[in-house]
Amino acid sequence: MFGNAFQGWHLLIILVVILLLFGAAKLPALAKSMGQSARVFKGEMKAMKNDDEADAAAKTASTATETTVDGGTTSSEAAPVQRSTDPAA
Repeated sequence: MFGNAFQGWHLLIILVVILLLFGAAKLPALAKSMGQSARVFKGEMKAMKNDDEADAAAKTASTATETTVDGGTTSSEAAPVQRSTDPAA
């Protein structure tokens, strides 16, 4: 239905309308501000991803270091698990 919706002359008309609305002097400033916005957005997304990875690493590290051994003192190494060999237990 919309297979041939945008052909070359359609895009040309859209560009002319944009040029008339914003004027030739404002288009470079508009493009610059859109580029800066895209860079800021990309940087923020990267920072969020790094924060998530750091939170996950800190969470796994904190669970390993907060293992209690003998009387509630904390140890930096996880205590070995001793399993009972008694089948009745």
